[in-house]
Amino acid sequence: MSKVSKDSRIVKLFLERGVENVYPDLKPVEKVLLSGKKLKVYLGVDPTGPTLHIGHAIPLRKLAELQKLGHEIIFLIGDFTAMIGDPTDKSATRVRLTREQVLENCKHYKKQASRFVSFRGDNPAKFLFNSKWLGKMRFHDVVELASHFTVQQMSERDMFETRLKEGKPVYLHEFLYPLMQGYDTVAMDVDMEIGGNDQTFNMLAGRTLLKEIKGKEKFVLTTTLLADPTGKKMGKTEGNMITLDDSGEEMYGKVMSWTDGMIIPGFRLCTDVDVGEIERMEDLMKKGGNPVEYKHQLAYEVVKTFRSQKEAEAAKEHFRTVHQSHELPEDLPQLKWKKGRTIVDALVDSKLVSSKSDARRQIEQGGVKIDGKVVTQQGAEPGKGAVIQKGKRHFVQLV
Repeated sequence: MSKVSKDSRIVKLFLERGVENVYPDLKPVEKVLLSGKKLKVYLGVDPTGPTLHIGHAIPLRKLAELQKLGHEIIFLIGDFTAMIGDPTDKSATRVRLTREQVLENCKHYKKQASRFVSFRGDNPAKFLFNSKWLGKMRFHDVVELASHFTVQQMSERDMFETRLKEGKPVYLHEFLYPLMQGYDTVAMDVDMEIGGNDQTFNMLAGRTLLKEIKGKEKFVLTTTLLADPTGKKMGKTEGNMITLDDSGEEMYGKVMSWTDGMIIPGFRLCTDVDVGEIERMEDLMKKGGNPVEYKHQLAYEVVKTFRSQKEAEAAKEHFRTVHQSHELPEDLPQLKWKKGRTIVDALVDSKLVSSKSDARRQIEQGGVKIDGKVVTQQGAEPGKGAVIQKGKRHFVQLV
């Protein structure tokens, strides 16, 4: 059994960097972390997509810090709750997933999480599924669980309030979601839960249930969400969401597309760069320093953190070659080509786009080039040897 570290410097840094809020308060959490008591701490993730992303990595990194301090940690897969659908931040009801979809989505999660936490050694992390207990609940159990909350409490959630004001439906199964996630806390009998700040309501529901059912305190630590000063977050819509399946080159390029306002939060949340150095860079940018310089440094550090230093070096050189020197990458993908086919066909066949309609949209937006020149005609016919470029980072040569 691993011994719990009481290093005050490490505990202080753990409670400061990347932390948005601590419940019930910072002082009691700091006190218990310095006491030497071994805590049971968990992070839960619903497998709603086929890969973890950098947003998941922020609380995962905090979980890893506690594991290094010697605490017992759990990485929980919400395979049951994912079939309900977390309503957090959703202006409409989520599309419900089947059990098969959920299990397919999470098949690589443990491997990806192992970049941060260890599932081996003297203090291995546990890897659990909440269907183990939620899938066995009887209707009587659900009613008993629901008796701990009021409709008014659930209605206070901002996304529910907004939908009700706009006349949009709020389904009963969405009300049940916080109860189900909250019961995870009771079933595992944990001491602390870690999660993104957008999960505060759900995590506090678990705190309420644990206190009322077992008379036990649960600490909740919420991590800061990666966003610029206006509140704009990276995401699928913006095309700059970094997944843990992305290559180093993709990660580097996506960071370079982030807003300047995400540079400092990115350093704080996604890298191990010293706090003093981050503050120095922030001060220099306020005094007129070029943000691009620091964004390159951030991109390098992100790739180093989530992939390796070797990949960070390669990604940095690739970006310089392709985007700054306007040279083609050495490992240019190739596509066998026949005369008479159009640029739309080339984009679809090379899988640079998902469909012909996507190809047409990319062309209309000026995002496609043939041999460095922007394509304006959807019926354009590139010849053999032509280099097709979509966006800033994707190329294919017709052979």
